[in-house]
Amino acid sequence: MKKTPAFVSNCMIEIEHDRCFDILTPDERSYLFDNSIEMVYGPDEMVIKQGTFASHILFLQKGLVKVFMGDNNKDLILKIIPENHFVGLSSFYGENHKFIYSVSAYVESKFLLIEESAFRELLKRNPQFAFKILNIQNENTAQVYSRFYCLTRKQSSGLVADLLLCLSKRVFKSDKFHLPITRTDFADLTGLSVESIMRILKEFKRDGLIAVRGKNMEILKTDTLELISQFG
Repeated sequence: MKKTPAFVSNCMIEIEHDRCFDILTPDERSYLFDNSIEMVYGPDEMVIKQGTFASHILFLQKGLVKVFMGDNNKDLILKIIPENHFVGLSSFYGENHKFIYSVSAYVESKFLLIEESAFRELLKRNPQFAFKILNIQNENTAQVYSRFYCLTRKQSSGLVADLLLCLSKRVFKSDKFHLPITRTDFADLTGLSVESIMRILKEFKRDGLIAVRGKNMEILKTDTLELISQFG
């Protein structure tokens, strides 16, 4: 009998990180916000530049951003992050004071910038808060492993189905959504060419799995996409 493969997702996000703030005492929350500022970035605006000084921990309150690494020739998109998530925690360790990747906004995005020294102080003051941040980091690591597995083991149709489900269930939280991501970024997130992406989306549309009108997309058959994601 053929063994059914375990379901592994290429999705880039999981739980909403704002729950960790509920652990802070009223005084600790006041301390956090007293040592923070709010910033708004427009579509396609650079939020973090790889290699620059990391003076703040960023929390995305509203919007959608991409995290990527690269040089002048080619960028590699690591993940996309929706609202209520930390951005840049991976650059926050030891004596490291530089961002290890870049971040740019897909849509107008609002951030809370928390001073690094204040964030460290809260980790020392509140062990439960520190434990939550550790869990977030562990989750990020698990996502990296899952993403690597998917990109190296799944077929192209499974990768596209994976990303569509992620966008629907965890990013936009709706079967209908406007997709601000470019075709090139969509291809980079799946490790496929733009031509392959367009061909697979056309097949999904022909088979009645999705409906596409410009940049507006609707998931019509979630169960079928989940099967393609699992076995594709």
